[in-house]
Amino acid sequence: MGDFQQRGTITTLPRLVDIDWAEREVDLAAYSSQRPASLVIPCLASEMDRPALQEMICELARVRYLDSIVVSLDAASESEYERALSYFGQLGQRAVVIWNDAPRLQVLCEEIESQMVGLGPSGKGKAVWVAFGYLLGEGRTGCVALHDADLLGYQRTLLDNLLFPILHPGLDFSFCKAYYARFSDRLHGRVTRLLMRPLLQALSDVVGRNPYLSYLAAFRYPLAGELALDADLLRWIRVPGDWGLEMGVLFEVVRHRSSRRICQVDVADRFDHKHQDLSAEDPMRGLHRMAIDVVKHLLRTLAAAGALLPEGAFKSMRVAYQRYAEDAVADSYALSVFNDLLYDRHEEEQAVETFGRALGEGCEQFLSDPLGTPALPNWARVQSAMPEIGRRLVRAVSELDGVLEPCGSASFSRISTEPSLT
Repeated sequence: MGDFQQRGTITTLPRLVDIDWAEREVDLAAYSSQRPASLVIPCLASEMDRPALQEMICELARVRYLDSIVVSLDAASESEYERALSYFGQLGQRAVVIWNDAPRLQVLCEEIESQMVGLGPSGKGKAVWVAFGYLLGEGRTGCVALHDADLLGYQRTLLDNLLFPILHPGLDFSFCKAYYARFSDRLHGRVTRLLMRPLLQALSDVVGRNPYLSYLAAFRYPLAGELALDADLLRWIRVPGDWGLEMGVLFEVVRHRSSRRICQVDVADRFDHKHQDLSAEDPMRGLHRMAIDVVKHLLRTLAAAGALLPEGAFKSMRVAYQRYAEDAVADSYALSVFNDLLYDRHEEEQAVETFGRALGEGCEQFLSDPLGTPALPNWARVQSAMPEIGRRLVRAVSELDGVLEPCGSASFSRISTEPSLT
């Protein structure tokens, strides 16, 4: 049974009873007829060769209340883009494939860079940012969900749970974050269990009572990539271009919305996605790199929230982190034993050692460059500097035959459409 106790400044929505999902989707279809919903999936071309994405496509093909599914495709050649058009045609509903490596989209990005800040290299954050710009340019969606492309064992009820708090007319949420238990025959989610949680505890010891830390601590899975938000927020939030996307979005949302309009929802009994290598010896790869990015973005957003971070506090924070991380290892072991799961204490301790080094590296990078690489500009600024950018982005995708409209139940046509607004 779910725990319905509310802790922290955001609302937590656990699943307490069995839902009639057919009836729930009828309700969602009714709600979305008044407030159209779209789904964004940032995706590497290589994901098309993995079974996880194919499973997602098969499940999403059964969803009938979405206005559009927008795939922001990275690292794709022209032939891979052509393959993607056929691949995502399996969805059987309106789909948009944005080929981020297309020359005409690269030209648009270069024009944006010439008007304001650099957009940086390709990555998940930039792919999501482009998709947000496209949806704003079309002007036909009222709320947007975001999924990673590597979700294993995906079920469309995850999407139902994620969008319900945003779409329901009797609720007043602008942002919804997923939470779930990540396990198979063992516990997963090492960055959350062994880095994020102990680090938040350590920062609370060093910084003291802080509203932003309390806000982050209220999320059960703050690094979840699955979320939903009002379309209006797409215009205002600044998206980090690197692996700090999830942390950066949480900070941006609470800047623009009261925490009373932010919720988290229990989306699945069990959840998993592609596992990253720890990469203990290489800070430029795997979870090691991800951990450094998480630390940097946590420190930068905490400083931006007004917390004082004197240089001497970082040593205390690292020592406190080590203590809390050791407690997290013991907690994970107890949880594994209780649920008869496999547990490799050596691997867990090795992860803590790697995250400890990542914490040190992240602190050093923060101290040497507190501002870091600027987040991507919000679309309100881009549209102010370049009023036609939304129309041009939509037209570029359309001219590349990236808009797929269903013709009947199983076939697709590529169409050319003009955007409804800039």
